[in-house]
Amino acid sequence: MPERSLVVVPTYNERDNIARLIDAVLAKDASLDMLIVDDASPDGTGGMVAAIASVNDRVHLLRREGKLGLGTAYLAGFRWALERDYSYIFEMDADFSHDPAYIPHFFKAIQSADLVLGSRYRDRRANVVNWPVSRLILSYFANVYARKVTGLPIWDATGGFKCFRRKVLETTDLNDVRSNGYAFQIEMSFRAWKHGFRIVEIPIVFVDRLEGESKMSKKIVREAIWMVWRLRWWAMLNRIPRAVVSQESRRAVDKTSSP
Repeated sequence: MPERSLVVVPTYNERDNIARLIDAVLAKDASLDMLIVDDASPDGTGGMVAAIASVNDRVHLLRREGKLGLGTAYLAGFRWALERDYSYIFEMDADFSHDPAYIPHFFKAIQSADLVLGSRYRDRRANVVNWPVSRLILSYFANVYARKVTGLPIWDATGGFKCFRRKVLETTDLNDVRSNGYAFQIEMSFRAWKHGFRIVEIPIVFVDRLEGESKMSKKIVREAIWMVWRLRWWAMLNRIPRAVVSQESRRAVDKTSSP
C-alpha cells in the first residue's frame, strides 16, 4: 500500500479561506487527505467543509462543541490520524500563512527526519511578510527565549507548519501534553527532541493572513512564557513520559515509519 498522509487544519471562522485551502493542499500530492477540526465556527466553516466532504472522500471533518483551543484541536486530529493508517501527519494553519506550495519540500525532508518544521527564522533570518514590526520582534525573541530556556536546538519553536512521522506521535503521550496555545508547538517539538527523534527545519516564507482575524492573545503569550520553564523542569525530573504502545502496534509503526 502507498504511504498515506494527513493534513490536520484547526478552524474557527475560516469560511473565507477553507475551500481554497483544501483545493490547494490536495493538488500537491495524491497521497494527501485533509482533516478539518472545526470549533463550532459561527460563520459556517463546518457546514462548508461538510458539503465538500460529502463529495470528496479525501476531506474529513471533525466537529467540536465550541472554541476549545489550538492545542486540543491538534491533539484531537492526531488521535484521529493514529486510529487510521497514515504514515505522515501534517499540521498547518487555515489562513494561507502556511503556503501549500511548501508541502513537496516537507515530503523531501521527512525522508531523512522524524519531524520537519517550516521555519520562519532559520539561520537568524526573519522570513515574514505583512507583520507589524512589534509582532515580528515579539515572535523572534520569543523563539530566542524558548531556545535558551529549554535548550531545544531549533530556530522556530513556535511555528505551526510541521510534518510528523507517525512514530513520533505514537511515542508521545498525547494525554500528558499540557499546552493549548502557541506553547503547544514548543511542547510537541520539545517532547520529540527529548525522545531522540531527528528534527529538521526547512525555510519558509510566512505571510500574514489576508482574510479573517488573528487568534493571538495575551493569554497565549503568558502560557508560552511559563511553559518553557515547565518543560525545562520536567526534563530535569525526567518527567517526559512515552506513550504506552502495544507490541503489535509498535511493530506496525516501525515498519511504516523507517526512513
